[in-house]
Amino acid sequence: MSSQPVLVTGAAGFIGRYVVRHFMEQGWTVVGIDNSPPENAPLENLTVYHRLQLPDSSLKSILQGTSPQVFIHCAGRASVGLSVKAPEADFYGNTVLTFELLNALRLYAPQCRFILLSSAAVYGNPASIPISEDQLTAPISPYGFHKLQCEQICLEFNKLYQVPTAAVRIFSAYGPGLRRQVLWDICQKAIVHHSVQLQGTGQESRDFIHALDIAKALFTIANAAVMKGEAYNLAAGREVTIAELAGLVLAALEYQGELKFDGKVPIGNPLHWQADISRLQALGFTPSVALERGVRTLANWCRAELVGV
Repeated sequence: MSSQPVLVTGAAGFIGRYVVRHFMEQGWTVVGIDNSPPENAPLENLTVYHRLQLPDSSLKSILQGTSPQVFIHCAGRASVGLSVKAPEADFYGNTVLTFELLNALRLYAPQCRFILLSSAAVYGNPASIPISEDQLTAPISPYGFHKLQCEQICLEFNKLYQVPTAAVRIFSAYGPGLRRQVLWDICQKAIVHHSVQLQGTGQESRDFIHALDIAKALFTIANAAVMKGEAYNLAAGREVTIAELAGLVLAALEYQGELKFDGKVPIGNPLHWQADISRLQALGFTPSVALERGVRTLANWCRAELVGV
């Protein structure tokens, strides 16, 4: 067990909640930052909670008072669709914010290990799968471009100022607590509307990773990564078509209706993803939540959220 301090931005968000709980369970002192009111933050898993809209000048005193060993940056914008509609907000919420946080670390906590939550969106439509971290990055959305810029800023601060940094390219995150994206969309349409029509053809594919495994992987990286500005793919290493995924969800919900696809792939959305996770596995991480089990749990949670039972 350890009493090391870890600072988590976006602590009240979907992934942030899993991260703060996992580090707390490992005995760490967990300091959370988010712009949500305290009643919406996971206070039971936090030693201290700061309600801030980052960047904020008070980060200086937080860093000086906390002396964090690890800084996990879960805050920022995380929607491809919204980034297409409002690229300026995505740029400031991702690229500029990441620069501001790293510059604060450079000045006030230069030995702190900084972990950026990046995205597989940096790859765009890869030439081949599974995708390794060494493959060409070719974003097709503002979100993907801005996450790649964030990664470059991490590399900049490591190479020029020796701040220890690493980026984690998360593929398709899911789990109870996420009230958006494809799994929530399927559940909501099946439970509330009793009719399921999804975007695309159904043959588009993703590589899903449960938020419990994301938190475990971040803990592994915090303890074992070389922190030289490198990137790690975070996924299960399993390609699943959206049609297959929908079949799992609808079976768990005992949905008897028809499943339809509109044949239209939204701008900025890649067609096929599967990760090579060997770099992360070399640090000692192995995904533990099988998709079938995770989907059943999620379906039950969605039903409780949408129906109340």
